Amino acid sequence: MTGRLNSAQPYALGLFRIVVGLLFACHGASSLFGVLGGQSVETGTWPNWYAAVIELVGGSLVLLGLATRAAAFVSSGAMAYAYFKVHQPEALWPIQNSGEGAAMFCWAMFLLIFTGSGAFGLDRLFAKRSSAQREPASERTPVTA
Repeated sequence: MTGRLNSAQPYALGLFRIVVGLLFACHGASSLFGVLGGQSVETGTWPNWYAAVIELVGGSLVLLGLATRAAAFVSSGAMAYAYFKVHQPEALWPIQNSGEGAAMFCWAMFLLIFTGSGAFGLDRLFAKRSSAQREPASERTPVTA
């Protein structure tokens, strides 16, 4: 059973990345454009507008699996800032200060810093292309059905 689960790990990680990126991007779009039931923040206001831009751009990059580790690093930091500056002064525990979302996004993005994009990501596609270009033709193994 462990072998099967381990072989599926890149795919589960890829799906995790897609869901987290989509939810994060939706949160940013909600704050920036007032869509999806959200209220838009005024352009340039600190820190809300900047956080919304990070959420939209970072979430989109994570969703696509493009520059996943860098986008996740910035996004995780933004959520840590949001938690400690906005939520934590209200109360100690996330359940008390309504900071569950910021805490979960922070830790989910933190995980992606170390795991990378997993399957289905553009990072992986570009890595395969660049390694195939560097590898001499004599060392390439033919693909068989």
